[in-house]
Amino acid sequence: MTDTMLDQLRRIAGAEAVRREPGGSVRVAPPSTAAVAGVMGMAHDTGWRVTVEGAATWRAEAAPADLILSTRALDDVDATPVEPGVIRVGAGAPLERVRRHTLDLGGWIPLDPPGRPDRTVGAVLSTGTDGPLRLGVGGLADQVHRLTVVTGEGRVLQSDEPAHADLVRLQLGTFGGLGVICEAALHLHELPRTDTTWVRGGSRDRLTAAAREIAERHLPVMAVELFSPALALEGEWLLAVRVLGPRDAAAIVADRLAAIGGGGWFELPPERRILLWNGAARGVTSVPVTLRLGVLAESLDETIDTVLARLGEGMLSASPASGRLRWSGVADATALRELRGELAPREIPLTLERAPWRVLRAVGHFGAYREGAGPPLEGLRERFDPRGVLVAALEGGMEP
Repeated sequence: MTDTMLDQLRRIAGAEAVRREPGGSVRVAPPSTAAVAGVMGMAHDTGWRVTVEGAATWRAEAAPADLILSTRALDDVDATPVEPGVIRVGAGAPLERVRRHTLDLGGWIPLDPPGRPDRTVGAVLSTGTDGPLRLGVGGLADQVHRLTVVTGEGRVLQSDEPAHADLVRLQLGTFGGLGVICEAALHLHELPRTDTTWVRGGSRDRLTAAAREIAERHLPVMAVELFSPALALEGEWLLAVRVLGPRDAAAIVADRLAAIGGGGWFELPPERRILLWNGAARGVTSVPVTLRLGVLAESLDETIDTVLARLGEGMLSASPASGRLRWSGVADATALRELRGELAPREIPLTLERAPWRVLRAVGHFGAYREGAGPPLEGLRERFDPRGVLVAALEGGMEP
């Protein structure tokens, strides 16, 4: 990149926002959506390859690119809701700061993705990494009221515009391959009056059976999560049931749990409850690979057996009722491709959430069987990034 090009980038994003990295690439942190659009428009015109970065705490390794576009400077959080029950946040805002801010407003943003608390909102949305609260509050799309995205050619799109109404569904969980999420308006929930967790240890099969029974009885719970011993920091598998809501909800759940799975439940004290949920979320970043599966409750035991046989126990969590299994550990491209190939005939989608670039490049986030339905990825990339400016391993087999 020439000095003239660097000067042009500085005019677009500001002198303090641009710096050259030791390896030769350039990092830019635009301070506004308009500046992001200007940078992406320049990249489109010049043929630069761009990778998008939040706080760089989740992904195992950055993709090689001419330009690293950081959303760190897009970190503002509105002091008051933009409309009743909706709060606007910049994509670079750390999730923990957004949580604290909403508490000051007397509300709650129920985002509990794996990773460190300083993960940015944009990173959580672009990678689609929701957590155990998905059971009680729905997936990420249910939490997002509006998105502002800049495409690979520098267009600014908003999901509340009629022509772009499908933008939320298309952008969430596409790992920055279709655009740069710059801003989100999130639904603000009522602050729960109680936060209570009951757990039970034991054999994995008995715990998954108990989880299915909880789902069948429609208990007023926010999360029902199965943890492997390594993730629970226990000597055995652990099933955790979390209640967030009115004070009487905890009493209802406690009464009904006693009759499920032969009893043996106990309530965690506050410090142990925090350690379980926060420790499980942060623990996965200690290993290089994380993947998630979409799996029906009735096939969960068989799917766990398959994952353990292919990859080992690692750090595994599963929510039978919400159809999600997440595994973190050490795995190479061959093992991941073989696992995806074994699961595909059963229509179990595997999304590779994070891995070293060489593994992502070979396997792809989605591979041949992508979560959900919708237009082919190639068509979506043509729509949002026609020149392939954005570097993201949406599908495997990429060139280095």
